[in-house]
Amino acid sequence: MTTTNTRKCTIEDLEILQEISVETFKDTFEDQNSPENMKTYLDRAFNLKQLEEEILNDSSEFHFIYLNEDIAGYVKLNTNDAQSETMGHDSLEVERIYVRRKFHKQGLGKFLINKAIEIAREQNKDKIWLGVWEKNENAIAFYEKMGFVHTGAHSFYMGDEEQIDLIMTKILD
Repeated sequence: MTTTNTRKCTIEDLEILQEISVETFKDTFEDQNSPENMKTYLDRAFNLKQLEEEILNDSSEFHFIYLNEDIAGYVKLNTNDAQSETMGHDSLEVERIYVRRKFHKQGLGKFLINKAIEIAREQNKDKIWLGVWEKNENAIAFYEKMGFVHTGAHSFYMGDEEQIDLIMTKILD
């Protein structure tokens, strides 16, 4: 029998968090970006000092997702000033949903979105939102299926290249 569960990450999880971050980001975006821009981004976004600051921020939380006993990925959630855009105190941002490639197509993304919705409701948030690269058609279709709608856009820098992320929002009932 397959079991899926989550566990909130702690400071002791920094190295595995970094490993999963680099692995999943490269697997997803390496083919569409230059090696120089990829390296610049990975070094900036996923160095241990940066991840430590994020995990210690009271307005951010990371949750590992497990499939049976294996860490399959994680979700990063932000509220208040930790949000990457000013969206208000009634919002929760899903900044990252990173699932390792070997665990794709097993419903883990849906599980993590539902976890985010559960946490948003516990915190009395009215909406959840996320940014997704405009060229990531599979992810956009997934988020639409999960009830998110396109509500805006913002810039995302991959090294020195400006890319556009669509902002997608889901209003909670």
